[in-house]
Amino acid sequence: MKYAYTILYVEDVEKTMSFYENAFGFQKKFITPEHDYGELLSGETTIAFASHSLGNSNFKKGFKQLSINEKPNGIEMAFTTENIENDFNKAIKAGAIEYEPIIEKPWGQKVGYLRDINGFLIEICTPIKN
Repeated sequence: MKYAYTILYVEDVEKTMSFYENAFGFQKKFITPEHDYGELLSGETTIAFASHSLGNSNFKKGFKQLSINEKPNGIEMAFTTENIENDFNKAIKAGAIEYEPIIEKPWGQKVGYLRDINGFLIEICTPIKN
């Protein structure tokens, strides 16, 4: 077994992929001709986006669509960087919203939280040093 994808259901796949390219420097790997599903090159695990309409066709029982106007769901994506302050501010300039400012944890790691343009939580952090 191998963890392969995280798929986020969004209103606009193209707009979201463009945001992740600009905010975090990820590159587009694939997008369907219908623009209802796309993937980013993001390391070993692929970040993918699917449209709400594709989600509705996949899940006959429905699903909860995230709203930027509501509290985020209890799940986050975490991106590590050695340049946390620069990358955190770059993401904000690209349209992310600061959720919690960067702080240093007791174990020395710096961590800050953002919300993407759809409302998903993103942790920007320095790698944990042993």
